[in-house]
Amino acid sequence: MKYKRVVSGVFLERPNRFIANVLIDGREETVHVKNTGRCRELLVLGAPVYLEEFRGIADLRKTRYDLIAVRKKSRNDSVLINVDSQAPNKVAEEALRQGLVLLPGFATPPQLLRREVVYGDSRFDLYAEGPAVQQDEGRQCEIPLAKKVYIEVKGVTLERNGVALFPDAPTQRGVKHIRELIRAKKAGYEAVILFVVQLEQVKCFRPNDQTHPEFGQALREAQEAGVAVLAYSCAVERDSLHLLHSVPVQLVPSAEIPFFSI
Repeated sequence: MKYKRVVSGVFLERPNRFIANVLIDGREETVHVKNTGRCRELLVLGAPVYLEEFRGIADLRKTRYDLIAVRKKSRNDSVLINVDSQAPNKVAEEALRQGLVLLPGFATPPQLLRREVVYGDSRFDLYAEGPAVQQDEGRQCEIPLAKKVYIEVKGVTLERNGVALFPDAPTQRGVKHIRELIRAKKAGYEAVILFVVQLEQVKCFRPNDQTHPEFGQALREAQEAGVAVLAYSCAVERDSLHLLHSVPVQLVPSAEIPFFSI
């Protein structure tokens, strides 16, 4: 996905979840933050940020810019992290339509892909239908519209020592979505939770058990129930975000395995 009219700035402060004060071309500007998560390790005083200028009807909103990316300092370098919480769904849909991500059991990209589909008490980000793969005397063949899949997409912006972590704050809504995916799987549907890591250089993905143990436990239960747990990193530019490649998923409780050091 591509952004339009991107400008650079310097982060100053975040008065609340929805807005931030940013220095743009020497003037202080209040901007919209497109991520209500904590982002404490990213939105720090002096951090370089990138913003998309809004060019719609001015009366529809109070801010002129949306904060979409932050450059985070690492040990020897810096890494650009996309913090737009609306981007992961768009990137995931784009990648599925292009065949960059093949859903488990699918032979080709889905023939049907819908956004925001209700199942039970939840609204999942994506719903897909498409031909499945079946072995026929040692050969693979396709069964038209044999697979029906509910997909929940989670954007990941938290990284520590090369490990992508989710969530960065407790999320009962996230736990609810996982439980509903388990129910969908038991009802005969396929179910996928896709973590879109909004940065490039990560070694693996893990649930953030320290911040929300219940989410990590629910995710492990989902995998045991047959829900596919996938993670992909992204190529991040100041004006674009694209899915890059799969990232290993480690669901062993984080206390039992060390962080990578990069």
